[in-house]
Parts: sequence; C-alpha cells; structure tokens
Amino acid sequence: MSRGPTQTGERTRTSAGPESPPRREPPHSRARVGRGPGLLPIGPALAFLRHTREGVEAGRDPLSAMAGAGVALPSDLQGALERALARFQGEYHEDEWGFDEEFAETVLPFFDLLYDRWWRVHTTGARNVPGHGRALLVANHAGILPWDATMMSVGLLREHPLPRYPRFLVLNWAFTLPYASAFLRKVGGVVASPYNAMRLLEQDELVAVFPEGVKGAGKDFKDRYRLQRFGRGGFVEMALRTGSPIVPVAVVGSEEIYPKLGEAPLVARILRAPYFPLTPTFPWLGPLGAVPLPSKWRIEFCEPIETAAYGPGAADDRSLVLELSEQVRETIQGKLYENLVKRGPSFV
Repeated sequence: MSRGPTQTGERTRTSAGPESPPRREPPHSRARVGRGPGLLPIGPALAFLRHTREGVEAGRDPLSAMAGAGVALPSDLQGALERALARFQGEYHEDEWGFDEEFAETVLPFFDLLYDRWWRVHTTGARNVPGHGRALLVANHAGILPWDATMMSVGLLREHPLPRYPRFLVLNWAFTLPYASAFLRKVGGVVASPYNAMRLLEQDELVAVFPEGVKGAGKDFKDRYRLQRFGRGGFVEMALRTGSPIVPVAVVGSEEIYPKLGEAPLVARILRAPYFPLTPTFPWLGPLGAVPLPSKWRIEFCEPIETAAYGPGAADDRSLVLELSEQVRETIQGKLYENLVKRGPSFV
C-alpha cells in the first residue's frame, strides 16, 4: 500500500468528513515477502542476524554492521535494506511527529517477513477499525519491545480495505536508546503522553495505546495473558474529550517472544530502564539473545465502542470513565482467552 507524498512534500491525509476517501491499492495486491512462490526461507534471515552480530562484536556501529550483513539476504531484501539505511542517514521528509511514510514503506518487507514467516500472524476484525477519521486502538501489551504495535500495523495494512498507518504510543525510555529512537519515530512511534495522544486524535489520526504500560510489557511469563490494571482510565478520558471511537484489540503471541523469567534490578538502575529482563536467551547469548522467539500469533480487532454521543464533558464523569475502561478491559481479556484456544500450541 502506497499513498506517496504530495507535490508539496506533505503526506496525503484522509478526510474526516462524510464523503468516503478514494480507495487505495489493497496492500495484498503488492508482492509481499512470504507470499506466493518466492517465499523467503528462514536460513538467509538467520544468516543476516549472525553477520550483523559479528559486525557489532568486531566494533562496527549497528547500521554499518547491518549494511555489511545484507549480502546474506535475497536481492529484493538487499535493495530494501540499502534504501532503508540510505534514508536513515540522508535527507528525507517527515511530519511533525517524525513519521516518515516512505521509510515505513521501505522497511515493510522486513515486517512482512516477521508477519508471514516468523510469527505466522493471523489477523481478524480489521474492518472494525474506521477507514478514516480519528479512532483509538486499545490493546494488551507484552513482549518487552513494541513488536505488538508493528504487527498490528502490518495487520491493518494487509487486511483493511482502506489501510493506513496507526501512530502508537511508546514509553519515554525507548526513545533514549541509540538508533531505536529515530527508527521508532519513522515508523509511527510517538512518546507516550496524554497531550501527544490528544493532539494526534484531534488531527484525525489512528492512535494505538497500551494501558497496561510497563506492567504489561514487563510481566513475568507465569502471568502471561492476564491483563494488568488499566490505570485510572486516562485513555477513556482522551476518547471522550475528542469523540473518538475505542477499538479494543487482543494480541496473542507476543507473550512468548521474550519469556521473562526474572530481572536484574541493579542493571536496570544503571541503565535507567524500567526493568532489565532475564529470558531463556537474553543476556546469555549476547545480541543473538535479543532475537524474538518464533511464536504463533493471532490479532483480533474488536467491535468499536462509540463515545461521541456522550460529549466532551463526560470525561469528567469518573463513574462513566471507569465503567468504559472496565468494559474495554473485559472485552480484551475475553478475546485473549478465545484466541488462545483458537491458536493452539504456541510454536507449532
């Protein structure tokens, strides 16, 4: 799916008015990694990761290591990697939030590989997400890193008749990491804050939030798929004040990619991180331990909960805010259990 820049260099935006926007090219009409006869075998992907690790261990910076490791990839992905690295270091157009749609399109083949071959994601209910105008996606959160947000994005680009990129709110700490900050902004990540979320919704964007926050991303493996508290319902207040529909999203599979067995508080304090996870592979295998495990995923976008009829003043009604927050939480929890049964074994 490609919308492309306008002649002025600004990205095309859909209208929130009553008229339907022009139909875009469905993303599945394009050649995708992992579909058709040219499926990418896992071997080259693992070789790429191995060469990248060797480059970093040899003292090269991550971007240079990735560029050198590109020889292990098929020619189409080599080209995508070269374009992504060139845009990462060169001139480019981005919006006020740092989103670079051309860069996002460039790295999409790598997300496709993860979606199709690594995690074998199955997405349902994408049509429940509005094709234009503001909306708030509310999802469970796990996996330490925001892979769930990227797979939700790919699922919408694949399955929605009017696909668009959601903006996902990410913990402040992630933006302090070298390279990760620029990358997250370019693919749609925004520093998590009520102010940022409200502004995005007022700009008629599709915004993804994870009310569990650190408690969800950092919970132990034994607590997988048990939703943590949703706080005080701040996401409901934002939806009410902006008249944005709330779309609950259940993500199954992200809990197994980095099974958190424990943590190292001292290392976390040194790094000023919310936690430092210990998994079966990290940090014992070095950089290779950061490779997520190939669990099987299911993502379901549930029916939207309309909020416009309540009016902006309803955001001050604490009983209503907590009621809607609990409704969203119960919907996601129920769908998690349903999709766990539908998925079956985690890795088969």
